[in-house]
Amino acid sequence: MADLTHLPFADLIGLRIVSVTPEKVTAELPVTPELCTRPAVLHGGAVMAFADTLGAVATVANLAEGFSTTTIESKTNFFAAIPAGETARAECTPLHRGKTTMVWQTRITRADGKLAAVVTQTQLVLSPR
Repeated sequence: MADLTHLPFADLIGLRIVSVTPEKVTAELPVTPELCTRPAVLHGGAVMAFADTLGAVATVANLAEGFSTTTIESKTNFFAAIPAGETARAECTPLHRGKTTMVWQTRITRADGKLAAVVTQTQLVLSPR
């Protein structure tokens, strides 16, 4: 399996992959001022980017050599804000792992364990060229 723990965009936003298996990806995202909106809470786009990255990593962890992926659908439900200075934690698990698409659910929680967001996304499996 390719190194899925260091990705350019993930590095840019400070996302840290904690673990990767075909069944689950876990990660953390420190909520820095650069990722916040006003008041100083994690921006919704940062929440979505966090989950999108994990769904892609999870899909790649399930692909055969030479295959790749791209996101074709994503839906986010927001439940609670994550304040600056905290660390968002996420767990991404499969809802469907098929030959042409995979569907992932990412649950993002705050430091106090409260559910902050749930993201459901569909990844298209791309055949080698």
